Amino acid sequence: MPVCLPSASVRRPATTLRPGARVAGHFGEFLQGRLGVDGPLALVTVPCPALELRAVRRPGRMPGIWQGKRPVLSHAQFITLAARLGTRPGRLRLHAGMPPGGGAGASTAALLAAIRCLARHALSAEEEAALCLALEGATDPLMHPAPGRLLWAPRAARVLGRLPPEPAFEVVGGFCGKGQRTDPADTAFADISDLVEAWRATPDPAGRARLATESARRCHGLRGGPDPVPLLELGRSLGALGLVAAHTGAAQGLLFAPGTAPAGTEAALRAAGLGQVLRFRTGGGRR
Repeated sequence: MPVCLPSASVRRPATTLRPGARVAGHFGEFLQGRLGVDGPLALVTVPCPALELRAVRRPGRMPGIWQGKRPVLSHAQFITLAARLGTRPGRLRLHAGMPPGGGAGASTAALLAAIRCLARHALSAEEEAALCLALEGATDPLMHPAPGRLLWAPRAARVLGRLPPEPAFEVVGGFCGKGQRTDPADTAFADISDLVEAWRATPDPAGRARLATESARRCHGLRGGPDPVPLLELGRSLGALGLVAAHTGAAQGLLFAPGTAPAGTEAALRAAGLGQVLRFRTGGGRR
């Protein structure tokens, strides 16, 4: 029997199961930490249209899931999800453009893509978030149309507040070291309540880049992981405004004013040891 979903406004219903879905990922967080020493975990994500997860579903009596060299969704999650949606699972193919554990939303994107292939009716963002939380224990806000404008509680899958428009940045980044999957029970993050208030009050990209850099520094100082200092020093030589990083994961990138990232930035990041280097834009002028 399918599990009842929380009541919420539902989008325009679909008449048949969708054969495929695409979900854009993210690239670390501008901010992530506790709202006060004992407050909830909160984040401001960095939407990344350059990284996406694609799913294709085919009907069939024998359930199965193919993910190539980048497995993200477990067979048990796939079967449980189909049961909760009251749908025959069929056979699902997933292709992740981002590395699992990289801090780019691979697991949330995989669950969302599977939901959209299996659900008989289009679900609201709140319903999708509730399913992701139930199957994983933590989730990114990728089900929302403008995730970068949300102060998001990843361990509760809910919006804590609305934020001003995303800053316009050109981001050049990649992945440093081994990936790290999110542990839903892990809430040992730095207090960023001051950074969130400053984010609301700071309209200029340079100021927000400094806040994102400080959030990455605090996270590294408390939790370790990829050191942001070498990338920050490289960024200064290239004219970057600051850096952005996954607070759990391997993503690291430089923040530039749109159109100002030098042509050799990707090569410089590869020489510094980053892999799968990419360039994309956030906020105004996104492409």
